Amino acid sequence: MTTAVEIAVESPLQDEVRALIAELNAALLELTPPEHCYHMTAEQMAEPDTTVFIAREDGQAVACGALKRHAGGIGEVKRMYTRPAFRGRRVGAGIVSRIERLARDEGLTRLVLETCDRHPAAWAVYERAGFTRCGPVLDYPASSYSVFYEKTLAN
Repeated sequence: MTTAVEIAVESPLQDEVRALIAELNAALLELTPPEHCYHMTAEQMAEPDTTVFIAREDGQAVACGALKRHAGGIGEVKRMYTRPAFRGRRVGAGIVSRIERLARDEGLTRLVLETCDRHPAAWAVYERAGFTRCGPVLDYPASSYSVFYEKTLAN
């Protein structure tokens, strides 16, 4: 019997989390040319402007996501990934919810993100969480490989 998935802030500098990040990078490279992939390394994810959430079931890391803070009260949803065997169980939705709660608690006023143009499952997670499509955000270039989302946070 499986236990509930637990989501907590963790360091990305753990071998198990590095493996999850490597899976995420490989999955993205199957969908998008490398020059249109905007990866963060585990070391970049460990910087003070970023908080990483890890979802675990029975102690195993099964999903990740991060909040990266930018100037002007903007938070960016980054590094969202759920291992295939755990998809469809709203694990990603749980991570997005935790990211949004932290952003609100810190007084951020807007969340933004960039995702792949060939990932409708990700779009569904973001749209169910109240994000709407928008034009390019932050310093991302306009690209046919990218889909951008935003959500205004009322404090």
